[in-house]
Amino acid sequence: MSKHNVLIDFNNVSKNYKKIKALDNISFKVYKGEVFGYIGPNGAGKTTTIKILVGLIRNFKGNILINGESVLKKSKEIHKTLGYLPQESGFQEWRTVNHALTTFGKLSGVSPGKLNKKIEKILQLVGLFEVKDKKISHLSGGMKQRLLLAQALLHNPELLVLDEPLSGLDPTSRFQVKKIIKLLVKKDITIFFSSHILSDVQDLADRIGIINKGKIMRVGTPDELQSHFQIGNDIEVIYSMDSVPCKGLENLSEVNKVQTHQQNRQIIHLTSDIDIDKSIKKILQCILDEKCKIRNFNLLKPSLEQVYLNYIGENSN
Repeated sequence: MSKHNVLIDFNNVSKNYKKIKALDNISFKVYKGEVFGYIGPNGAGKTTTIKILVGLIRNFKGNILINGESVLKKSKEIHKTLGYLPQESGFQEWRTVNHALTTFGKLSGVSPGKLNKKIEKILQLVGLFEVKDKKISHLSGGMKQRLLLAQALLHNPELLVLDEPLSGLDPTSRFQVKKIIKLLVKKDITIFFSSHILSDVQDLADRIGIINKGKIMRVGTPDELQSHFQIGNDIEVIYSMDSVPCKGLENLSEVNKVQTHQQNRQIIHLTSDIDIDKSIKKILQCILDEKCKIRNFNLLKPSLEQVYLNYIGENSN
């Protein structure tokens, strides 16, 4: 992933459904080779964003560029480089897996001479080769989702857009789909996927966009999001097993409260509006003065879940 190679560029995109503002002037970039996780509560605007991106919604304000080309002006050319897995999609379930992919391949413009080998290769990638002659009606939900992923890959897309690809899957199927996504990244496919499940985004995404009520709240790597949003200043101290925790920390003016967990772990809650570097220096000096032995000393970051909840509001669904 290189920040000099922009693949998708959202520029001031807005979309209204009558009086409902589904997207409110959103702007952000997705870079080539990255996995971009797009997260927000139900109704936040994720699916509307994706439908605009893949060309299913054309009546909107602003612009989206893919490889520098407008999705409105160069839609036919762009679609050749884009694979799409919608949130809800159905197959003609009387077809076999192989039959369905053959039909999709022809519709996607895959050369007839290459189609059979292409289908075989993709079925092996998504773990469905052994069921290629089964009717779709006999597949599990996880298998059907992998089949949808297979059809999105048939024409060798540079960009894969996945709308809630893990929603409703059992733990085994979720693991299998995540594994496939990680394999696709190694093949230099850029992946834009939406989710309302934070753990999925955290497992897969290089960068994350948080959307709520049609507005982009924040975009960044997981580390950037956590570092930018400090929820209080908390320090964790782990002591050696043959040492006792420092007793004088609560006497420091910078310290609001000290919690001792187990025998050798303290969480130090600092007061607000302090110089964090000077405070750390005083805390370390206090520990050394009491001749306590420490194994670890960390300034705690908020969890990604805390960051997310603070951007969208804890009462969002």
